Amino acid sequence: MRDGDAGPNTSAKKKAEEPTEEQETRAKVRDRESREQTPTSAEKSLTPKERDTVSEHGNLSPLTVYSIILREGEDELRRPNISLWWSGVAAGVGISTSVLVEGIIRSNLGSDHPYLTLIESLGYSFGFVLVILCRLQLFTENTITVVLPVLADPTRNRFYCAARLWGIVLAANLCGTFLTAAIGVHGGILPAETLAAIMEISHHLAKLTPAETFLRGIPSGFFIAALVWMLPSAKRSEVLVIIMFTWLIAAGDFTHVIAGSNEIFILVLSGEMNMVNALIYHISPVLLGNILGGTGLFAMLAYGQVHEEM
Repeated sequence: MRDGDAGPNTSAKKKAEEPTEEQETRAKVRDRESREQTPTSAEKSLTPKERDTVSEHGNLSPLTVYSIILREGEDELRRPNISLWWSGVAAGVGISTSVLVEGIIRSNLGSDHPYLTLIESLGYSFGFVLVILCRLQLFTENTITVVLPVLADPTRNRFYCAARLWGIVLAANLCGTFLTAAIGVHGGILPAETLAAIMEISHHLAKLTPAETFLRGIPSGFFIAALVWMLPSAKRSEVLVIIMFTWLIAAGDFTHVIAGSNEIFILVLSGEMNMVNALIYHISPVLLGNILGGTGLFAMLAYGQVHEEM
């Protein structure tokens, strides 16, 4: 056989041996590349510079957003335990800013202000802006970020890594919120009016039944997961997007397990609730609701919309 004939035959053999799934993936990629390179009827009338402008102003595709979050999730799954722990503690401390600012607004406006809920809910956004922009480990963000790698490659090791991250981050977040609650109640650094306002906010949350906290935790988990999905497309409007949806959580009286744990721990450290009841009847139901909303609903839907395109 001549050398010239060996090349094409070898290439054809390799292609034949490629898995069918990989061939389908490559075909989808080629199809997307073809669509991107084929100008629309309007673009045919544009100059090359104008076509570049159209391309720059286009939105990220769902598959692109998925790929960005998937990459972030894979990086998070590889982080050392100690890094996850201290980042989670810092997030717990940072998210407590939400309750603090709400208390400051309430103490200054007064509990009888007609628009107190709408204005006070803006304070709830402060902690989320701090935590998200500082890239700290917040449990509810991870209901989608680290779940996508598991859905993409559901191996035993991926499940273990996700469970490890969830366990460490959740414990660290609660440790951080407990620490700030202890400082707030016993540290003597808060004005009496602010502490009294925070206690009012905490009592409101504590009045909810476990079923109510669970159900109200589902939309909250969904909104946080949606927020994570939107950030890659925010294009320098990240702060506004964070404020919009975290304000909605507070104004809608939905429940968030980490921010809410700070309010519950304040009641525990004030002697108005014991720790067992706090964990079983107030924190655990919200945790399940947030997981269901973030992972069970949004993450599955987000994965479903791009699964056939990969």
